[in-house]
Amino acid sequence: MALGVLNNISAIYAENYLNITNNNLQTVLQQLSSGSQINSGSDNPAGLSLVNGLGVDSAALTQSETNSTEGVGLLQVADGALLQVSSLLNRAITLATEASNGTLSSSQDAADNEEYQSIVSEINNIGLTTTFNQNQVFTGSQAGVPIYIGDSSQTGSSVDDLYFAKLTSSSVGDSGGTVQQSSAAEFIDLSADAAGPVLAKAAQQSDAIAGSLVFTIVNPDGTTSTITTAATTLGALVSEINKDDIPGVTASITTAATAGDTAVAAGDTGILLTNTNANVSIGLSTVAAGPPATVAFADTTTATTPAALFASLDATTTITYVTAASGDLTANLSITNLSTQANAQDALTVLNNATTYVAAQDGYVGAQINTLNAASQVMSTQQENVVSAQNAIQSTDFASATTSMSNYEILSQTGIAALAQANSVEQDVTKLLQ
Repeated sequence: MALGVLNNISAIYAENYLNITNNNLQTVLQQLSSGSQINSGSDNPAGLSLVNGLGVDSAALTQSETNSTEGVGLLQVADGALLQVSSLLNRAITLATEASNGTLSSSQDAADNEEYQSIVSEINNIGLTTTFNQNQVFTGSQAGVPIYIGDSSQTGSSVDDLYFAKLTSSSVGDSGGTVQQSSAAEFIDLSADAAGPVLAKAAQQSDAIAGSLVFTIVNPDGTTSTITTAATTLGALVSEINKDDIPGVTASITTAATAGDTAVAAGDTGILLTNTNANVSIGLSTVAAGPPATVAFADTTTATTPAALFASLDATTTITYVTAASGDLTANLSITNLSTQANAQDALTVLNNATTYVAAQDGYVGAQINTLNAASQVMSTQQENVVSAQNAIQSTDFASATTSMSNYEILSQTGIAALAQANSVEQDVTKLLQ
């Protein structure tokens, strides 16, 4: 090897490796000081992505536990109210049984009836004034109170729609309904396709709509009500559906691929209607021109006519209370009284039915308390395991890190010594010039 001073190759090698050692030492010191072995994307890109995803899941699961707890609190308020109603019904039955006996005088019958009417009024008052977070509990709304639990993904989440039947003196208790689980959705393709697989035109929010969607809702009493949309643009139609608060129904603009519709081009856009309520049916209305519904694009004369709704499974699983087809059973105490022996005997029949119906309603409430408590326990266990997995990926292994620190500190010292030696070698050239 020739002896020269133009380039000190040994010093360059020593400097490069010293820089590498110092960078590694800084990384280890950062891991030791932060307690995390992933402090930037460059440390472990795949690991950082996984840790961030697990962090999102952990946050959602933690909040889901709170959601379940709040739902249980709401149900317990309803349970307490129904227990009080049951107690009042027991007293009312005692009074009706007493008034059914022919040994009472007219004044005693009047006293019994007065107390009985007070009980009926109190039951009505309980139904109207029972609240949770300043919201009335016994609304009878078929939409219910949705309790969301899950890890923020559609596949890992579910909604428990808590149904609270109306509680008044004319509607005491609720019996006959069933609890169903659903994950149904429907997709309306609103894109025009050219011949072949080429997408000619995808529907936009500003595109005009001719025709309507019709939502038929079966109410708890067996009657039906209808909501017909009146929006004139695609974007406005989606907003209108969501603002109408149709029980179990939400709308969004998405693609056929996302909705799972393989019968049309994957890039076709349309409306995805999540309909998780068996008491709600969706149809396409007819218009004067004949087709069930059309979308007229804002920048072209092309239009498409969806022949039917495409069934999809792209919806969050929902547990819903479905009322009986002919309407749930409930008792009307407002038309009863104990003014006569005959009326008292008639009232006994209604009161016995009311007791049965209240028990059924309270049974549903109790079952939902157990359901949400079970779900909360599942969320707690899942969140614990998610945090454990996140910790395994992200947390610093102090035994390994301290070993690496000692190694890099020694390499740093030897590197500095090597660099000093490499620089001193060139000093030998001056001896040749003496």
